[in-house]
Amino acid sequence: MTWFKRQSGELDTSGEKKVRTEGLWVKCDGCRQIIWKKDLEENFNVCPKCNKHFRIDARTRLAQLLDPNQDVSQNGNPYEIFASDLASTDPLKFVDLKAYSSRLKQAKKDTGLKDAIVNARGKLNGRPVIVSSMEYSFIGGSMGAVVGEAITRAIEEAMETRTPIIIVSASGGARMMEGVISLMQLAKISAALARLDKARVPYISVLTDPTTGGVTASFAMLGDLNIAEPGALIGFAGPRVIEQTIRQKLPPGFQRSEFLLEHGMLDAVVQRKDLKPYIARALDFMIQAA
Repeated sequence: MTWFKRQSGELDTSGEKKVRTEGLWVKCDGCRQIIWKKDLEENFNVCPKCNKHFRIDARTRLAQLLDPNQDVSQNGNPYEIFASDLASTDPLKFVDLKAYSSRLKQAKKDTGLKDAIVNARGKLNGRPVIVSSMEYSFIGGSMGAVVGEAITRAIEEAMETRTPIIIVSASGGARMMEGVISLMQLAKISAALARLDKARVPYISVLTDPTTGGVTASFAMLGDLNIAEPGALIGFAGPRVIEQTIRQKLPPGFQRSEFLLEHGMLDAVVQRKDLKPYIARALDFMIQAA
């Protein structure tokens, strides 16, 4: 079996042929095994040996959840992005070890996004849906004014068009660099979801690793159905902060999705490969019931 491709004609300083293997392998943080990257990608970025669910970016998440688009004008993309013109500012002129404005600039460069959220229209098993997917690589998926406004706009469109909405959370919580402005988003999104609930439009919340802080304290736990991926860290304060506060050792698995399911905080823990069909069945049931 060929594990790598030799680059013919390439020599190192000693005259020996070089073998390029960089980026072809990934080390699993769960079982510490080395995984062929292509095998990992073909398995929904889930370790085939220990079932650890690797973090994935917002675009990959959308591609996994939404049906392939046959419309050539959309360049084959399975979704149409909207509310993508919003960009964060630095209202407090926040300066820590690195100025907030500099961090924003770097995050935009690294992710190709204007903030930690992607709103998309598409179809899931043929049913029109709206999906808001958070991007953890953008300053820890933190929720500032732009994330709050973008998710609120997605909820309002779902209500106006009576289209089910799915919000995929991956966040460290409210963005501290925006102070009370970021905290206002908790109430803003929660109020929009209350109006959505009154309109009887389904909302499914998908919690991934990690979902913490103000995101957990607001929209992530307000779904008609709250689903989590296996092993996801879900909570308000982190386990180390809690242990230091209560001066007690936390039980094994505390704040992981399986622990929350056992204690009634989640409706289901679903494998990534099963997530799309699970949501499709749930929407069929919700819409018939409505």
